[in-house]
Amino acid sequence: MSAKFPGLRGNLLNHPKIRALATAVPQHVMTQSDALHLGQSMFAEHFQNFGRFAEAYSNAGIEKRHICVPLEWLFEDHRWKERSDLYLEAAVNLAEEATRNCLAKSGLTLDQIDGIVTVSSTGFATPSLDAHLCERLDLRRDIKRLPVFGLGCAGGVTGLARAAELAKSTPGSNWLLVVVELCSLTFRAHDKKKANIIATALFGDGAAAAIVGTDGPGPAIVASGEHIWPASLRVMGWDIEDDGFGVLFSRDIPTIVRNELMDPLNSFLAQHNKTITDLDNFLFHPGGAKVLDALDEKIHPPAPGFTHARNVMKNFGNMSAPTALFVFDEAISHGPLSNALMGALGPGFSASFVLLEDFS
Repeated sequence: MSAKFPGLRGNLLNHPKIRALATAVPQHVMTQSDALHLGQSMFAEHFQNFGRFAEAYSNAGIEKRHICVPLEWLFEDHRWKERSDLYLEAAVNLAEEATRNCLAKSGLTLDQIDGIVTVSSTGFATPSLDAHLCERLDLRRDIKRLPVFGLGCAGGVTGLARAAELAKSTPGSNWLLVVVELCSLTFRAHDKKKANIIATALFGDGAAAAIVGTDGPGPAIVASGEHIWPASLRVMGWDIEDDGFGVLFSRDIPTIVRNELMDPLNSFLAQHNKTITDLDNFLFHPGGAKVLDALDEKIHPPAPGFTHARNVMKNFGNMSAPTALFVFDEAISHGPLSNALMGALGPGFSASFVLLEDFS
């Protein structure tokens, strides 16, 4: 039994497990110097003091990220249809790659997948991405499907929680979680809002796939929870504009983390008879360097702290929803995950938590 999570072991057959997880990124690479050049091109004439905002690029803790379009595409104006066509093509391609990589790790076959949860907030698709993925992979025709839109950066953690609940409701089933975001397609060259400066300094593209089931090995998902702050709808999200998504990204997010996160986090942990000191691994979505700094200040995590999150930020940027799953992938490559907490912030304004334990 876990020394730090007494009582959570219970019946192990009832605990959904992350049987495998894999990631995928598009081929085009944007360095942070490329991003600064993009920002200067978009904003320097509009903001006479752009040099002050340029610090957002140098202080972001990012060296490079991957994007689904060539760099020159970002400097041009584009309409909804062009963005939507690119989104559908690139999202399905990345989803397929991540899924095939995940299946290869798991040892399962396509016909052993009973359900699929797809999470994405950077484009629209009807039929939804799961339907396209079913066609591309020839998944079972009786597969259960749940497409999810609008969770933003919290989508990876919340999607994992929903997949776990579905797996637990049907013991022995295997659920495929696919999370894909193409943030580069939301860049709008003529959008001169300060939030767009931050967006171009932070965001990239990526996908992750996980197989969640009650059978087999893997870290167990022992609990999940969420919190929505009141009167916070304008903290993070999209404004729908004529030519695409207009980024909504408050500068107050690090302050909210510093001043208001610990109460709901401690309340969630208390519901499961734990405190923050019971945790050994913190796998948080790295919303940005300032967010990670605020988390460091409030949580004081033991080693390795938020090293895995910072490494993901350095090499991939903020990919929105998949990023927390990249952090999981980075962390588990260093050994089993005991007493672990995944966390992310998203539109709502909201927080999402998942507790993990390796009972092996």
